[in-house]
Amino acid sequence: MAVTIQKLRAWKEEKRAIVTLTAWDWAIARLLDQAGVDVILVGDSLAMVALGHPNTLPVTLEEMLHHTAAVRRGVKRGLVVCDLPFLSYQESPQIAIHSAGRALKEAGAQAVKVEGGYPAMVATVAQLTAIGIPVMGHVGLTPQSVHRLSYKQQGVTDQEEKRIYQEAIALGEAGAFAIVLEHIPDSLAARITARLPIPTIGIGAGPHCDGQVLVTADLLGLSPHPPPFAKSYVNLRQVITQAVEDFSTDVRSGKFIL
Repeated sequence: MAVTIQKLRAWKEEKRAIVTLTAWDWAIARLLDQAGVDVILVGDSLAMVALGHPNTLPVTLEEMLHHTAAVRRGVKRGLVVCDLPFLSYQESPQIAIHSAGRALKEAGAQAVKVEGGYPAMVATVAQLTAIGIPVMGHVGLTPQSVHRLSYKQQGVTDQEEKRIYQEAIALGEAGAFAIVLEHIPDSLAARITARLPIPTIGIGAGPHCDGQVLVTADLLGLSPHPPPFAKSYVNLRQVITQAVEDFSTDVRSGKFIL
């Protein structure tokens, strides 16, 4: 049966962990869905893993819609969430509504994800959810703020911890159906998860979240420089390179026969 927002919340209550991975094209999305992944996030990380940018900032809304539509065609069971890219939602709630509406209407996404909390993003999430657009929040390390935060762990000072905790609670109260907690201390993630009635999805946030997410390129060993909190389950860079080298050798030696 298809994964729904209501099912995710029920799974939190049942303490059934939620599996989330990223996808950027039809082929990867289809494999993830067939493997039983619950939430398939078209992350703006595709800026790096698919488009070769140094960070997430350059990817455009048009590019995100293009990739989300491809992913959606490959998914039958999982919940497809589209990351709204930098400057497609921060300027005003009206721009956010337009961008999120396009993600649902044109690309077939079932929800969108936005980064940040107080004060503007809480108000934006409230307006999006009020008109029926499901929103996943994201606090802690927010990659679209790389030039302000860098990639260091967030929530390590008392002030940061208080801010991130309050942002997560406020986003939940504004109507977010789930929240990504990225690269924050385990203890903070545990407090947020216990307090919120909606699922928390952790990445580098310890074992106490309601689910976990990884960038699929990191999981598959395709990323040349994965973050320290990622885990590779296979080294496809090595496998693919060896396969291509073997093919090249066979072609050049005349051994390749189709």
